[in-house]
Amino acid sequence: MFTKLLIANRGEIACRIIKTAQLMGIRTVAVYSDADCNARHVAMADESFYLGGSAPSDSYLKGELIIEIAKKAGAQAIHPGYGFLSENAEFARQCEQAGIAFVGPGSDAIDAMGSKSAAKSIMSRANVPLVPGYHGDDQSDATLKSEAIAIGFPLLIKAAYGGGGKGMRIVENEGEIIEAINSARREAQSSFGNDKLLMERYLREPRHVEVQVFADTLGNAIYLSDRDCSIQRRHQKVVEEAPAPGLSDALRTQMGNAAVAAAKAIDYVGAGTVEFLLDSDGSFYFMEMNTRLQVEHPVTEMVTGQDLVKWQLLVASGQPLPLKQEEVRIHGHSFEVRIYAEDPQNEFLPASGKLNFLREPEQNKHVRIDSGIRENDVISNFYDPMIAKLIVWDESRPRALQRLVHALESYQISGLKHNIEFLANIAEHAAFAKADFSTDFIGRYGDALIGSAASEADTAIAFAVLYQVLARKEAAKSQAINSADPHSPWGLVSGFRLNSTSQHSVALIDDNHHLQQLVLQDLGQVYLLPVNGDIWKLRGELKQDLLLADINGHKSKVPVSAQGDDFTLFLPSGSYHFKAVQTLVVEEQVSSEDKLKAPMNGTVVTHLVEVGAQVKAGQGLLVMEAMKMEYTIEAPFDGIVSEFYFNTGELVSDGALLLNVEPLTADVSSLESETTGAEEA
Repeated sequence: MFTKLLIANRGEIACRIIKTAQLMGIRTVAVYSDADCNARHVAMADESFYLGGSAPSDSYLKGELIIEIAKKAGAQAIHPGYGFLSENAEFARQCEQAGIAFVGPGSDAIDAMGSKSAAKSIMSRANVPLVPGYHGDDQSDATLKSEAIAIGFPLLIKAAYGGGGKGMRIVENEGEIIEAINSARREAQSSFGNDKLLMERYLREPRHVEVQVFADTLGNAIYLSDRDCSIQRRHQKVVEEAPAPGLSDALRTQMGNAAVAAAKAIDYVGAGTVEFLLDSDGSFYFMEMNTRLQVEHPVTEMVTGQDLVKWQLLVASGQPLPLKQEEVRIHGHSFEVRIYAEDPQNEFLPASGKLNFLREPEQNKHVRIDSGIRENDVISNFYDPMIAKLIVWDESRPRALQRLVHALESYQISGLKHNIEFLANIAEHAAFAKADFSTDFIGRYGDALIGSAASEADTAIAFAVLYQVLARKEAAKSQAINSADPHSPWGLVSGFRLNSTSQHSVALIDDNHHLQQLVLQDLGQVYLLPVNGDIWKLRGELKQDLLLADINGHKSKVPVSAQGDDFTLFLPSGSYHFKAVQTLVVEEQVSSEDKLKAPMNGTVVTHLVEVGAQVKAGQGLLVMEAMKMEYTIEAPFDGIVSEFYFNTGELVSDGALLLNVEPLTADVSSLESETTGAEEA
């Protein structure tokens, strides 16, 4: 067994690997970029080495430097985690040539599965069922269009190299083919450095079921349970569970055997995942094989009781698999959700910034959290914005789902946007509870899954107003105690008004930039708040980060995170963020210019029109990318593009004005009308 292991990755997966390695008595070596110099995985490792700049190309993708560091540190093995170099055959080959064990499959196996088109051919020869499609080398527009028409619609175009939904487009008719090809190529080139595409018949309502396989260097190969990953958004997995619900024992065995056959077809070694599309009639089709440990591996660990990272290290050191197929036992049910810094109410745009407040659910045998983030850490725009993976387990699916709902209610984050409420809405959805879903679940129920529960909106405002008044009084009391005259009446915040009931005016701006201006009457221990024609009675007190509130006789304990005038309330339906303002303000309006600004930090991918082009409202003008997601800037009105402020490939900051569009003048509009009329005549 190795005595020292280098982890060529970052974040939660690096922390996850370090934990197992340390339990096995293996010393660990971390690597880090500028953005990660104070990261959790660096603090956990026994030693760490600097790689370079924050961008992955300047740090975590520098394979030769990582191997040099491994040699310098005396590490006998490198674990690539997932992402970055984990499925890079050349890096695995360089490790082999350097005499360093690569904790994963051999370079030939990675090569075989690295091209989705080549993988399909291999699987066909191994009698693994395939979806009809085109996986050829001829990538000309004419050939791709011809093959697309032959396959029929709906059609799925996707990157031949890569995964995670990048470079993937659904085409509904012949007119959409060329635009989808060009867009998929750009994203594939940007994400994977290779713009080769493949095409398949798109199954409307399949489930995404994958099988965890493991193989050793002695020729043994088994499967360890299946997982359902059907709950996806833009082909990115959102919720995973094991085992996949509703499968018969016969179907599980059939899919497991097919997955093992796929692994054996390429002489696979280590942990791998064979992904299938499961149709409603019980037919299943090979989709791809991920030659690495998956993000969702913890749900398999929870139902099998096995540590898959430990298995990886054992196999990489030449030892046999710990279990035979007949010895694998599945017990209970497990869910995993990914806590992301993103804004579900704004097209899930990634969020970056400081995590001001973090309270995680208590971990025990039922609840597990894999994370590389701590309170006050900064979520960088250079990497995937995942904060943590929340994993739960119990004896049955209904009980495990109840654990998930409760754990999400206990998860508290403030300082940046997140998807916790979105995940809770999925977990509590009736169709999800019945396992009545396919890969279009989020598309079908999206409106019901995004946004705060309306039933608590008024209550949230009441809590916010009560908190603000109490916080003012606490601040005034503290200031008075520390002043020269602690008994001065000017230090009181009583809402006193001559010959009238004492009252407090509170102005709050919510997350939707709506101004809430409210007035409470102060009766001493009770505050009166008008709400939709009723009068609510509010009482309360503050105890550190907790608001002890009584609203109309209903007592609640509301956790609060406050940073200056900004504060967040954590209610059962989700978190509510407010900013207290001292003067009257008008509700923010989004100007036309704002729509031409960068919605996040990112890179300009391409200009869709030329300077001088006349454009219509809603027409795409520029494509930018952040965290490997494309975002199209559209014209806010009919006009003429007068200038682009950034060229292709340039970095832009959140809020930067990207281009200028001049509104059409009456003369231009008139000329256009005359020209159109002349053409028609």
